[in-house]
Amino acid sequence: MPGIATLVAEVTHVSKSGIWLLLEDEELLLTYEQFPWFRNATIDQISHVERPTENHLYWPELDVDLSIDSIRRPSAFPLFAKSAG
Repeated sequence: MPGIATLVAEVTHVSKSGIWLLLEDEELLLTYEQFPWFRNATIDQISHVERPTENHLYWPELDVDLSIDSIRRPSAFPLFAKSAG
């Protein structure tokens, strides 16, 4: 009986401009400009990333959900925020 396949995402580097994420054999940069939720997060919060499905990443401590497509092509997924007023 084969084992259960697991999807792994690993933060490999955190710099002053963003975080590097390794997905199997692909490394992606999440810049703070494009992904501002990570700018003030701790290393522990950033490092705890889950990959529940092939195209979905989740940071539970930050309550951030991202599709991998939005990381690969951030210009196709512009950020919008609801007004507080």
